[in-house]
Amino acid sequence: MAVAAPAASAAPIPAAAPVLALAGVGRAFGPVEVLFGIDFDLKPGEVHALIGDNGAGKSTMMKIMAGYLAPTKGRVLLDGAPVAFSSSEEAEERGVVLIHQEFNLARQLSVEQNIFLGRELKRGPFLDHRAMRETTLALLAELETPVDPAAIVADISVPEKQMVEIAKALSRKARVIIMDEPTAVLTRKEAEVLFRQIERLRAAGTAILYTSHKLDEVARLADRVTVLRDGRHVVTAPRGALSEDAMAEAMVGRELSHLFPLKVEPASGAPVLTVENFSVEGFAEDVSFTLARGEVLGFAGLVGSGRTELMEGLVGLRPAHGAVRLAGRPVRIRSVEEARRAGIAYLTEDRKERGLLLNLPMRPNLTLLALSRFGRFLIDRKAEELALDKAIAEFDIRAPLREIPVGNLSGGNQQKLLLAKTMLADPDIVIIDEPTRGIDIGTKQQIYGFVQRLAAAGKSIILVSSEMAEIIGLATRVCVMRAGRLAGTLSGADINEDAIVRLAMGLEARRANGNG
Repeated sequence: MAVAAPAASAAPIPAAAPVLALAGVGRAFGPVEVLFGIDFDLKPGEVHALIGDNGAGKSTMMKIMAGYLAPTKGRVLLDGAPVAFSSSEEAEERGVVLIHQEFNLARQLSVEQNIFLGRELKRGPFLDHRAMRETTLALLAELETPVDPAAIVADISVPEKQMVEIAKALSRKARVIIMDEPTAVLTRKEAEVLFRQIERLRAAGTAILYTSHKLDEVARLADRVTVLRDGRHVVTAPRGALSEDAMAEAMVGRELSHLFPLKVEPASGAPVLTVENFSVEGFAEDVSFTLARGEVLGFAGLVGSGRTELMEGLVGLRPAHGAVRLAGRPVRIRSVEEARRAGIAYLTEDRKERGLLLNLPMRPNLTLLALSRFGRFLIDRKAEELALDKAIAEFDIRAPLREIPVGNLSGGNQQKLLLAKTMLADPDIVIIDEPTRGIDIGTKQQIYGFVQRLAAAGKSIILVSSEMAEIIGLATRVCVMRAGRLAGTLSGADINEDAIVRLAMGLEARRANGNG
């Protein structure tokens, strides 16, 4: 997501003493050390960005600052005095709030109930529902998010859930707000609303720790930038001292001059997948397109355009109707298992809730889709371990321990495990939805390489992404969705940001039959 330059330069870094700091902080999980002697501080009225490769230690560091973890070495300082938060609730009471990248919301409760959970407003002995509703409406209005406070969180969109997380943090009147990838699931418009809130909070003296893999956002917002790599402090620099390229290279320890590999031209001949007049009720209507062997076919469009729902319909996750042919043979797919047997695999955009079992280790996560290959009545654990060995090597999955719950892996390593899990089923067609959401630039480069190697090996890829650069950088053709319909298909030199945006916004129609 491109971010425009700010209208005016941010205020200089305040000279005030830090409100929250780490002094020589280290953290180990059993014998494995993940943080080494970190010094870091947050000052009132500044945005301090924390960036680093997946696995650099950012999440561990933030959890220590917000009371979710205790350091094994060093001290946490609040207003210059050592503090040992017993829990995240105590940290919040002391004014330190973490906005989670993975939503920390009760899915079956309402928006209003989530915002006030554990801190309900009362009128005498009774809950003051009117006051909580009015406060919720005011918070959501600030964030330009027209969600009903009575709506159940499970029923609202992913961007709306993120805004509810932010509203919940704003309701705490925190002195320190720690933001973990807050725009990963937001549209450009929603992100701009958040940026205005950050400017308002900074002006009011709130200290903000901002973590993002979107380096244009970091360059725009941050008064200072700190880079971590492999659990160690690399550099802290003031605004403007590090270019985006310099930040990226400091994160990964190598030059990133070629982020996207060379495109692979698909094989000629009959398409491996033909979709005609395909509809998913309420989300997509009369969509037609083809997919060639070895092709990377991009699907672009604004959030809500129906891209994800269309793909979910194709693999049987949603009721759908229309003509689907594989290598010219008509098929009807009503479940993910039927899709798998037909040679189609879907890598979900939501790895946390739909892609992985976060409380289990890597081995059962890896083999779940292809479990029949490892035995019918008794599972061959040795074969599973060998498959995990191969996946770790092939997809460069980095974990301190093989038995660690995958929820404790970095986002990039979770995504690589999800890709390995998907490919273990040996599909001919792979649908990859938001492949690099919430992932650092170094791991993005790896995943782009994986995608192109799959295409070079003859696999056919459908790539759904909100990242314009990766659609342009990877796809040989691009289907652009708008309001549930295919607005047009682009190929060759026509694949550029201007053409995609024009189609996505309804300003132009081009080859809408999808055959490009």
